[in-house]
Amino acid sequence: LDYTLAARSIGASSTRIIFRHMLPNVAATYIVLITLTLGFAIVVEAALSFLGVGIPPDVATWGSMLELGREHIDKQGWMVVFPGIVIALVVFSVNFLGDGLRDVMDPKLRGR
Repeated sequence: LDYTLAARSIGASSTRIIFRHMLPNVAATYIVLITLTLGFAIVVEAALSFLGVGIPPDVATWGSMLELGREHIDKQGWMVVFPGIVIALVVFSVNFLGDGLRDVMDPKLRGR
């Protein structure tokens, strides 16, 4: 990268280049990656628990709540609606949090 070559040419150490130039440019990307992975993990856990191959059935999870509500969906539809809404809201919130942190931490967006 040109900025690392320029920093090296004026005598900056490797540690300074890493902490001053490279990490600020990479940190925002990793925060988005971590939050997307967290949202994906929440959905996968709920899906596996819904199918019965996730966390043991005696532990309350959103997927197991959906599975229990599936049996009563014709009479008590809210038993499926609320866990589904909560899963969606949590995943959206985690993703929006990651996007907001990226906006704050991205050095390319600091001047805007």
